[in-house]
Amino acid sequence: MDDPSFDKSQFVKENVEATGFNPGLIVLLVVGGLLITFLVGNYVLYMYAQKTLPPRKKKPVSKKKLKREKLKQGVAVPGE
Repeated sequence: MDDPSFDKSQFVKENVEATGFNPGLIVLLVVGGLLITFLVGNYVLYMYAQKTLPPRKKKPVSKKKLKREKLKQGVAVPGE
């Protein structure tokens, strides 16, 4: 093994190239790709919904609350 013609660095380089990607890197790329796809898809759906869906209707204000607000502001409530 101590043969000077045997170069360890060359052996290591060839061995790394033969194995390909690190499995951890593959998992990271797959999970990252799925996450980015999910986020971009949600954004596209959100923009589509903003353009096509009608605006949400506001909840109807109860007459009691309306009277209370008008009295606070000092405005005469109609029908009294």
